[in-house]
Amino acid sequence: MSLPEGVSSEQDDRREQILRSALDVISERGFPDARISDVAERVGVSPALVIYYFKTKDRLLTEAMRHAEDAWYASGSRRLAERDSAAGKLEELVAMSTLPQPEDESGETWAVWLDLWAQSVRHPGVAKVRQEFDERWREAIRSIVRDGCAAGEFLKVDVEEFTLVMSAMLDGFAIQIALTDPVVDAETAFSTSMKFASERLGFEWSPAKRRSGRVSRAAQA
Repeated sequence: MSLPEGVSSEQDDRREQILRSALDVISERGFPDARISDVAERVGVSPALVIYYFKTKDRLLTEAMRHAEDAWYASGSRRLAERDSAAGKLEELVAMSTLPQPEDESGETWAVWLDLWAQSVRHPGVAKVRQEFDERWREAIRSIVRDGCAAGEFLKVDVEEFTLVMSAMLDGFAIQIALTDPVVDAETAFSTSMKFASERLGFEWSPAKRRSGRVSRAAQA
């Protein structure tokens, strides 16, 4: 028996509405104080329907973050495709991770990321998803560096070591940006990361060469 035409699309739309609302509620109240009923009220559905889709609040958190990550990577892939060189692609990736734009919603999204990291300490299911996200992020860096080394654009380096250090650096800067650290702002995080990358990989870079108009990773909600 097949579903009536349009039912699947309506279900997908409703699921996405719930995920977006969950991100809004969690960013506003924090994960511990966010309730299924809050999300349901914002969407205009019953709490039972939210539970039908996501079963638990932990799963709602991880699925909302997965939705945000997928949107970010889809948008990022299009922007990376505009850059011809490995150095350009790496610069784009660093910019997407650190530099907010006027339309940026980074404060909200990074607040949800901080909640995800905190919950992963005590909840194995959330921890597993967090590990999946981290590996996806490292692979995004790894693939660019590997291609650059193979093409002779970068110096021959230990790709795994560089990827580990670079990903940890960007995540650390992201936390400081999210917490509005008075010493580490977005431009400082971006330029410091790019100086490190260019020195280690052996390509020329200066802030003046940076392309503008980019959307940070934190912007995708």
